[in-house]
Amino acid sequence: MINYIWIGLLIIGFIAGIFNGRIDQVTKAAMDSAQSAVVVCFGLLGVMCLWTGLMKVAEKSGLVNLIGRLVRPIMVFLFPDIPKNHPALGAIVMNLVANFFGLGNAATPLGIKAMNELQSLNKDKKTATDSMCMFLVLNTAAIQLIPANIIALRTAEGAKKPADIIVCIWIASICATIMGIIAAKLLSKVWDEKKKARMW
Repeated sequence: MINYIWIGLLIIGFIAGIFNGRIDQVTKAAMDSAQSAVVVCFGLLGVMCLWTGLMKVAEKSGLVNLIGRLVRPIMVFLFPDIPKNHPALGAIVMNLVANFFGLGNAATPLGIKAMNELQSLNKDKKTATDSMCMFLVLNTAAIQLIPANIIALRTAEGAKKPADIIVCIWIASICATIMGIIAAKLLSKVWDEKKKARMW
């Protein structure tokens, strides 16, 4: 659906340019934007390769497993219905670690794996479980120590101090995570109460 919207916007833009006699400006803007996109993509590619490689080293060295053991009490609180040592927990930890280091795109495959593992525990395949909702909240809020992608984008766009937004991102992501966890826990209790009421 989104692809159709983008195509529609492009077609409307070209038609508007023809009727306004500015098709040359539309064409120039399209070419300049394509060139900028290539520059930004190559800038992001370097950062992605660096951090993805570091993540792989952390995984092979056992650092990810160590982090998983350290955060296990928190994981039990956040995901009480996931059995101990289930693969879903490992996938969730790896996704959160990748997001923590600002690897938004690199974290996506890990997030998909984690959600598939959570779906394997889901009895009602058409309804998201509490753990799936909680994971979605954490994945979306994504506390980031190093927002590598944003820094790379700002560098590619010529920012003089591309890393000066780090503190703002820390504050915003921590606040979003805390509020998201509170909302997920409260709504989970409300949903449980409604289910109990229906049973009676």
